[in-house]
Amino acid sequence: MQQFDFAPLYRSTVGFDRLAQLLDSVGGYDGDGYPPYNIERLGDNEYRITMAVAGFEKDEFTVEVKESTLVVSGEKKPDAKERAFLHRGIAARGFERRFQLADYVEVKGAEFKDGLLHIDLVRNLPERMKPRTIAIAAGEDGKQIEASA
Repeated sequence: MQQFDFAPLYRSTVGFDRLAQLLDSVGGYDGDGYPPYNIERLGDNEYRITMAVAGFEKDEFTVEVKESTLVVSGEKKPDAKERAFLHRGIAARGFERRFQLADYVEVKGAEFKDGLLHIDLVRNLPERMKPRTIAIAAGEDGKQIEASA
């Protein structure tokens, strides 16, 4: 029996917490893994994607949201002078990463600092979808037992 790993599938989604728990194993294709990134949960409705993009400058990135897809791309500008490397371990090639955003997840902002690109996300649930307590009437006289908003 073959084991599959769904990790690449839910690593590229933000806000699908239950989906990530359900898809604990199944295989997929995650490209070459460049650039490496983290997705962290900062609070109940806040997330952050951090991408390690050493060697890039701030103006070499494009962060774009179209419908429910976040696209982060980087294109390294050519060096002004010719350089001779004895060893080149820092990848400076162009990339494009796509993240599927869950319903009501919006990009709050992006920051580039110390070779890391941070993209902050927030989930804004409409009032009709937030949990609420329903008042319960008591018996025949219709008095409320409990109510809170």
